Amino acid sequence: MQSIDPKSLSILQTRIAYLKSFIHFTQADAAALHAARPVVEALIPGIIDAVYKKLLSYDITAKAFVPRQTGYDGVAPTKIEELNLEHPMVKFRMGFLKGYLKKLVVADYDDLGTWEYFDKVGIMHTGAAGFAHRAKKPGLRVEYIHMGLLLGYVVDLVIAAVLAHPDLDNETRSAVLRALNKVIWIQNDLFARHYVVDLDTGNSIAAPNQGLWEGWAKHIMVGAVVAAGILGVQTILQAS
Repeated sequence: MQSIDPKSLSILQTRIAYLKSFIHFTQADAAALHAARPVVEALIPGIIDAVYKKLLSYDITAKAFVPRQTGYDGVAPTKIEELNLEHPMVKFRMGFLKGYLKKLVVADYDDLGTWEYFDKVGIMHTGAAGFAHRAKKPGLRVEYIHMGLLLGYVVDLVIAAVLAHPDLDNETRSAVLRALNKVIWIQNDLFARHYVVDLDTGNSIAAPNQGLWEGWAKHIMVGAVVAAGILGVQTILQAS
């Protein structure tokens, strides 16, 4: 039986080692993803279009694309009704997803830098600056429910495309899909660790920038006032 110190899981390198061991992500999985590069890269344009059609079909997810995106210098939308797949800022964001999907089939999964990249993808969606180019820029906050759904949707698209691909035999399909499934579940954890309080690991939740942090502060203040009121009532009851 392996012994895992819960506190050690707050360290990315230790966390990744545990995740890879538990889910059994091996060099064979990495090799399967690398071998699938020509197939997956050919699917990327269609996947990106489908993902952004989905994101723009709900106001709760589309609203994240109204604020000016870091690094984008063109005309920004003023309301969600202006958003579509041809909007320059949406095209700009599509480029990031393209880079991420390519990363999945070219990454060196033995290199901690790969997992640091995936971890920063998680951080940057919490409102904190995951990457250096986002430092001192307006925060991008997307709630965890939407990030989890997005990962699930991307996996479903890839599964459907790989299963239907005429040039892949069943053994290759199985290897690629199992490897992808493992990587995405690890990525899901690298989102969750920055949103969800883990009492065992003592992880620190990434703090959103300004407005969102102020919103949190208000909730904390309200909670403190309520708690003080309850304690006051208890003191009065005990005294009587």
